[in-house]
Amino acid sequence: MADAKVIPFDDDRSRGSRGAGSRRRGGPAESAPVGGGPVGDVQPLPVRGAAAQGPAPGPDESPAPRSAVGDGDGGDQDGGLERRLAAGLSFLRRRLTGDYEVDDFGYDAELTDQVLMSLLRPVYEKYFRVEVKGVENIPAEGGALIVANHSGTLPLDGLMMQVAVHDHHPADRHLRLLAADLVFVLPVVNELARKLGHTLACAEDAERLLAQGELVGVMPEGFKGIGKPFGERYKLQRFGRGGFVSTALRQGAPIVPCSIVGAEEIYPMIGNSKTLARLLGFPYFPLTPTFPWLGPLGAVPLPTKWTIQFGEPIPTDGYAPEAAEDPVLMFNLTDQVREQIQHTLYKLLVQRRSVFF
Repeated sequence: MADAKVIPFDDDRSRGSRGAGSRRRGGPAESAPVGGGPVGDVQPLPVRGAAAQGPAPGPDESPAPRSAVGDGDGGDQDGGLERRLAAGLSFLRRRLTGDYEVDDFGYDAELTDQVLMSLLRPVYEKYFRVEVKGVENIPAEGGALIVANHSGTLPLDGLMMQVAVHDHHPADRHLRLLAADLVFVLPVVNELARKLGHTLACAEDAERLLAQGELVGVMPEGFKGIGKPFGERYKLQRFGRGGFVSTALRQGAPIVPCSIVGAEEIYPMIGNSKTLARLLGFPYFPLTPTFPWLGPLGAVPLPTKWTIQFGEPIPTDGYAPEAAEDPVLMFNLTDQVREQIQHTLYKLLVQRRSVFF
């Protein structure tokens, strides 16, 4: 594998190839590279449907008694099972015939809602037992930039944050994450990331999504945060040169700080094999108390208890358009966001009873 490079989020230069997915209907969805020329307008994302769900029972309706179910005439449970089977077969038919849509970035709303989130949800609810706070601070509509700390050796924190927004936001919003180049050169991972709505961590893609009114998630620490030693846990690394602030200012989008506690301990990184990292083209090769000593079993994360807290949004729509080029303002806002996340991390750590409970 060729050495993976990280394109800094605060680099506003034009990119030669972004690899955004093309919007297709009536044929299989696939990712195709976009050339250096102008990119077409982003089409609105498909609305998350609830067709597979049956009508909600009215206030006067009550479930059928157990004795009435399965007595030959088909009860409510049989009808519900039939509806679920019919919905599942309809979903499979659409996937096999290509009768579904993806947006310009490769985001597949139907696959995400009905399959990928269903696979992530047990990890979120049962394994990490994530507690979500402050989700009401995320705007109900319009573009917004969610900025979070990054940790855990593997980027599971971004996925759990995505489930938190998807399942708990009252407006049923979906979070589009910005990811490093490495994600999009790994087989299988590349396709799954595109289907989940991830795109490259560059200013151009972030601005397009914000202009479309999407929630965009970014973790400015990058590999410095996710690959830091266990002894430096919950100590935020540098947030770069403020590229995410510049993007938010250009679009007038609010910045929502997000603090994640629990991810630091899932893979306690006690060492880094730089030789193996160079051979494999990775930014680091982690050594933990269980990996690689226990083989594949050592790759199982520890079942820590997580808390994800979304802070109060920091508005940016009150600044003039040229404010995005003011380095002093960008530094101050970047420092404000970073300090708010760090302060919340310390507060959550003090309140935490145990790493696992």
